[in-house]
Amino acid sequence: MGGSDSNSPSLWLAPNPSKRWGELFFLFYTPFWLTLCLGIVVPYKLYERFTELEYLLLAMISAVPAFLIPMVFVGKADRSLCWKDRYWVKANLWIVIFSYVGNYFWTHYFFTVLGASYTFPSWRMNDVPHTTFLLTHVCFLFYHVASNMTLRRLRHAITDLPDKLKWCFEAAWILALSYFIAYLETIAIANFPYYDFVDRSAMYKVGCLFYAIYFLVSFPMFFRIDEKSSNEWDLPRVAIDALGAAMLVTIILDLWRLFLGPIVPVPETKQCLEPGLPWFSGQSR
Repeated sequence: MGGSDSNSPSLWLAPNPSKRWGELFFLFYTPFWLTLCLGIVVPYKLYERFTELEYLLLAMISAVPAFLIPMVFVGKADRSLCWKDRYWVKANLWIVIFSYVGNYFWTHYFFTVLGASYTFPSWRMNDVPHTTFLLTHVCFLFYHVASNMTLRRLRHAITDLPDKLKWCFEAAWILALSYFIAYLETIAIANFPYYDFVDRSAMYKVGCLFYAIYFLVSFPMFFRIDEKSSNEWDLPRVAIDALGAAMLVTIILDLWRLFLGPIVPVPETKQCLEPGLPWFSGQSR
């Protein structure tokens, strides 16, 4: 029966009905924007004719439905819930905050440490294209939902192990998945010529580990949202948790910058794109 199926235990899906519906929605929505960007725009080089407006529209078409569709087509599990108690709202809010901080601040670490640069026409905020803010959102939704499902499956598999061994298995899996996601994204956008690095091979080898720091923090923290039906989060808690995750990533990235420095020699013009922010160049006034 439909009712019993929706509440039956699953090795992969969330026990919370609203979270289960939200994760499945984000998962099944992914092929739409992924096909649009990596299946049409990049292979056919449509971006060669894009101006600032076309880049922004592409990003909006990819990201906005992640908010609009669940508002219009309300899942069965969400019909009895106030909008602010629905998982997809909480997940979107967490990712909005985390990805915004990532683009606004952490992209400059890519400029400083990896010699990255965006050269496509775009309207920008803090020298970061608006397009990337929106595309990062849907990318991160997919990454984090995939992480949720695999972590849940892993926990079912190791449920009888001692706690310390469980922790080791989870930590190892999060590290492996974080690096894999970072590497996969780097490979996926390799054919897009307007996001470049000083040394692309170094990015594949070491830079992906730098990027993986985002997910080492965010995967286990995002997983906790409404994972237990007896401990459902409200929106203020979601926002504070996302900001806490973002701050921890910022600290780790800056420790890398201070103690390990650039992965490759970075031209001075790339090291400090914001003269008023010496923090990004490692200089002090």
